[in-house]
Amino acid sequence: MAKPRFLIGMFLSELPKIEKVTRDLSISHFFLMFGYKLFSLYFPLFLMSKGMSLPEVGYTYLLIYLPIAFSAPFVGFLNHKINPGILASLGILGYGLYSLGMVLIVNPVLFYLWQVLLGVSAALFFISGRAILMGSTLESYDRAFGWFYSAPFYAEAIAPAIGAVFIWKFNFVGVLILSLFLHFVNAIFCFIRLKTPGQVLPDYGFRFRNFQENYQKTFQKLKSRRLLYSILISFSVLVLSGFYHAFFVLFLKTDLRWSQNLILIFVSVLSFLILPISLWIINRVGKQESKRSIFEGSLITGIFSILFGLLLPFLNFPLILIMMLGKSVGSLMASSGRSGLISKILKKIPEEGAAIDTIFSPLGVALGALISGLLLDFLGYKLLFILGGVFVLLVGLLLKD
Repeated sequence: MAKPRFLIGMFLSELPKIEKVTRDLSISHFFLMFGYKLFSLYFPLFLMSKGMSLPEVGYTYLLIYLPIAFSAPFVGFLNHKINPGILASLGILGYGLYSLGMVLIVNPVLFYLWQVLLGVSAALFFISGRAILMGSTLESYDRAFGWFYSAPFYAEAIAPAIGAVFIWKFNFVGVLILSLFLHFVNAIFCFIRLKTPGQVLPDYGFRFRNFQENYQKTFQKLKSRRLLYSILISFSVLVLSGFYHAFFVLFLKTDLRWSQNLILIFVSVLSFLILPISLWIINRVGKQESKRSIFEGSLITGIFSILFGLLLPFLNFPLILIMMLGKSVGSLMASSGRSGLISKILKKIPEEGAAIDTIFSPLGVALGALISGLLLDFLGYKLLFILGGVFVLLVGLLLKD
């Protein structure tokens, strides 16, 4: 009996260090994404089944991601006035309301409004969560954000499979009710665990004039070559991620003729394999400069996207798995490096730093989804993946400091 405990102890001792606040926020992020990814994998297929064109699929993702970017400054302001732990909990409840709306809503106008609601809810959680991390005293911000950004991969390893079982057994309504329940429980967990760390941030004397001054300071720092070039490199990775986020599952379904079960197995295996790799990445980004993580991440992402397009006629399950693993590794490195860099440079104004960091992610993904939706019929998947990879490589090489 002692030997298994010894082996478990050795394994845990080799894990990258994780502070309490990072652990609690990452757990909450995991369950948020778990509840959402129960059904989100099938969302592009669902939209196409409703008769939407490829550009319309891109517009729908735009409706989800743009509200995150546009509401980010306001949510950053709220973080000065209200405990971020409370705001993050409200964001999780918004995800639950979205799941409930997908059960009840049949009106097309309300359907689109509910996508906007999802975007605002995401802004509440991600900006408040990032603000808590940025405002905390941490040994390595890059490593902390490595844990934070790994949470969706862990959720994606099992959530789609469980979602598929519920859809098969109880129809789409069943999986959405399960999602609603998980978000409700997670909101309580988030409130209990993150309310205390969030108490260090609110400044109840904060006024709109201070808000303007802080953003003036922020944009002054953003103009520095060190920060601006690195952010633009990571932004190019996000734009490419938007290509895959909106259309990769459709590519597997329509071009490769994969069944829903095979797609489900692929996503689960991909996410499961990323788990041990992500631990290595978290260790790596915690030991090197943020700029280096961003640059290396952009190179890896660009190269694997180009290879993916070039090898398209010869791709099979294992090769696609390798290509997507490489791209995911690069994206994780670039995102962790970007958030770590912004955390260090904007440490004294974490609310604005969190808002700025959050703006880039949805804006990049939304732009990528829109561009790919407009160009896909003209270029096709092969050329789109190749040009996207070339774009990321060029931006990284031209702007490397």
